[in-house]
Amino acid sequence: MSDERIRDLGKDDQNSGRDGDDRNHGRRGKPFFRKKVCRFCTQKMKIDYKDADSLRRYTTDRGKILPRRITGTCAKHQRRLALEIKRARSLAMLPYVVS
Repeated sequence: MSDERIRDLGKDDQNSGRDGDDRNHGRRGKPFFRKKVCRFCTQKMKIDYKDADSLRRYTTDRGKILPRRITGTCAKHQRRLALEIKRARSLAMLPYVVS
């Protein structure tokens, strides 16, 4: 390959990073997302360690507790949720680790 052709290939790689925003269909910046709301605040749900099926929704398939930014719960209910999940785990209603 000639030196000019190698330089031209390098220019294409540099420009592809700038124009790689085609997935947003011409919009710049972050894509739009809806603000998540706390289900416990809006639906007046109770957090209870005995309700393992509803607590399972707030854990990953590996058994980790999901963070607030993913679930959308408020700080107050996230603290309570983590406590109830830990209680359910100690009573063997929820697994610590899924094998």
